[in-house]
Amino acid sequence: MRYLIIGLGIYGSNLARDLTDMGHEVIGADMCQSSVEAIKEYISTVYLIDTTEEAALGVLPLKNVDLVIVAIGENFGASVKTVALLKQNGVKHIYARAVDKLHESILQGFDIDRIITPEQRAASDLSHEMELGTAIESLAVDEDHFVLKFTVPDFFVGLAYTDLELERNYRLSLVAAARPKDKLNLMGIARPVPEILDINNPSQKVSTGDILTVFGSRRDFHNMYRHIK
Repeated sequence: MRYLIIGLGIYGSNLARDLTDMGHEVIGADMCQSSVEAIKEYISTVYLIDTTEEAALGVLPLKNVDLVIVAIGENFGASVKTVALLKQNGVKHIYARAVDKLHESILQGFDIDRIITPEQRAASDLSHEMELGTAIESLAVDEDHFVLKFTVPDFFVGLAYTDLELERNYRLSLVAAARPKDKLNLMGIARPVPEILDINNPSQKVSTGDILTVFGSRRDFHNMYRHIK
């Protein structure tokens, strides 16, 4: 797919790099020279423009991308005006970042595809990390059940995946396992990319750094960590 990311600060630039690593074409735009310089070697094209000016916005390939992501966060007014101009120019698919509830409420009025709230998500992930005592990514299914992704504990390293028996011992369902391997992105830069493992193969053993994805309750996940520590 082809993405246009407007706003190349910390969030926007990391998103651009990740999408490029996944094999997508990424076009970037920012009004800050240093932000443009920092990302230009990693993505296909980058524009130094102020997207709150309609004439400047017109140089972007708005009709030739699958999705426009407005990642501007710090400048509330620039974010809202950019989204308004994109809608005015007939852009059909827009994601936009919101930094607080007021920002989110205003963006909701534009009827865009998705409003992204990375700060709130990061706070939620951190609270789960602090509670469970490990670095995890989580997706809530209901109030108590989650899909959880985390680096495998040392306790399991060396075991075959078929011998983990997470369901029987901890009431956790192992959904998938992946192992990071360096791969070259479109720009020829090596980045770690997870490769899915065959968890049903008796010869496939758990290695340090493997990433597990499981489904279960917060309590059962917490109980597993208490048991193996």
